[in-house]
Amino acid sequence: MNATVATAATAAPGEPAVLDLTAWTCPAPLRDQPRVVMGHGGGGALSAELVQHVFAPGYGGDVLAQLTDSAVVSLGGARLAFSTDSYVVRPLFFPGGSIGDLAVNGTVNDLAMSGARAAYLSCGFILEEGVEVSVVARVANALGAAARAAGVEVATGDTKVVDAGHGDGIFINTAGIGLVPAGVDLRPQRVVPGDVVIVSGPIGAHGVAIMSVREGLEFGVEIESDCAALGGLVETMLAVTPDLHVLRDPTRGGLAAALNEIATASGTGVVLQERDIPVPPAVANACAVLGLDPMYVANEGKLVAFVPREHAEAVLESMRAHPLGAESAVVGEAVEAHPGMVVARTGLGGTRVVDLPIGEQLPRIC
Repeated sequence: MNATVATAATAAPGEPAVLDLTAWTCPAPLRDQPRVVMGHGGGGALSAELVQHVFAPGYGGDVLAQLTDSAVVSLGGARLAFSTDSYVVRPLFFPGGSIGDLAVNGTVNDLAMSGARAAYLSCGFILEEGVEVSVVARVANALGAAARAAGVEVATGDTKVVDAGHGDGIFINTAGIGLVPAGVDLRPQRVVPGDVVIVSGPIGAHGVAIMSVREGLEFGVEIESDCAALGGLVETMLAVTPDLHVLRDPTRGGLAAALNEIATASGTGVVLQERDIPVPPAVANACAVLGLDPMYVANEGKLVAFVPREHAEAVLESMRAHPLGAESAVVGEAVEAHPGMVVARTGLGGTRVVDLPIGEQLPRIC
């Protein structure tokens, strides 16, 4: 914290100085916040507190209490996965994708983390007055192409326009539904000590790609978002065994937030081998320059899986045979020790706690 005004410390002649703490500022959001701050949308501890203490009590309901990426409900004898998400990324177009791609792939992936193959999406556009129609059309075309690539249909939608200065060009909300196959039960409560932790490829590309374009940063090589629909990869994994324990796509808050959420919900600990976590060299270099930890940087085309040890080798092999899982790697395991805590064993032989982030390292990345 820094005293940023001249009156931060004052005193009458001959008396000791008195600090005026109201004049101090803090770059990180404080936990006791009477107003919403950007960190409440970062996927970390502030986001969790907002959901647990504001939204969940207000809404009620046992289904919501699961707090998974998508809700699994029974309707007419079928098990459906149902999810909704909003996308407020800036810029609208970035290396490797656009807000239209995110709006499809993000919701498709949330459904896939329940084992469901997405079938239908709804799509709501919130447009700021003054945005060019050609830009809206470009986003809509990208969204449609992403839907076709993911094998999902945009079945219904809505459009609203807000006054100039009250939006950021284009915001999008998508909701999706899909069928959950019989015998599939993916939820963190099924994690047990001994489960193997697998990530489907190198982490951190999406968040760094967004930041590099937004801030005009150059790292010697263009870093592209990993934005992709993971439904096909999940189907490949389930074909090996339906007995996967939990899947999660590490978006806001990155791999660290996803693992902490799973550890907390399952009551197990997680031990990572830090040197085994795949990070692209360009992402690692960018994070080193900017003082960021790749484990906290968002992804939009990766998943983390907790797999029973007896199935881990076969599942890993199937993932590596799929284009979106070619660089999959085992990065750790669930353990009985330190329940609810994630730790990483470093390359130097030490151990560090990988905590849930308070807010976010990078703003507005999805």
